[in-house]
Amino acid sequence: MQELSYKDINVGDQASFSKTISESDIYHFAGITGDFNPLHVNSEYAKNTIFKERVAHGILTAGFISTVLGMKLPGVNSIYLSQNLKFLAPVKIGDTVCAEVTVLEKIDRKQIIRLQTVVKNQHGVIVVDGEATVMKLT
Repeated sequence: MQELSYKDINVGDQASFSKTISESDIYHFAGITGDFNPLHVNSEYAKNTIFKERVAHGILTAGFISTVLGMKLPGVNSIYLSQNLKFLAPVKIGDTVCAEVTVLEKIDRKQIIRLQTVVKNQHGVIVVDGEATVMKLT
């Protein structure tokens, strides 16, 4: 757990978090959110889609951005203000994804930080692209 103060953070700073997506991750996410779209939980259904197999929920994959923001950069005592996302490629069971954030801008008077947010798979393919704004409380 990283405890950076606002003044310790600089434009260009980066942090990341990686995770291999398991079948259990998908089922747990479906159970928590109620999103049982058969594309995520039904192999027979998924065979007949453009993906040919089950894929992870896009928001599950994007959720790893929150892990980086809340635990690494800016870290503890950060509050999510906004996030935009573009889902560019599917994430399948067994894929390892890496959420990466980069500080783009600091707005000192309100301790707001704007960050580039990207999630890549194990092949370096960007699966989620976006930008976040957070407020650092300390």
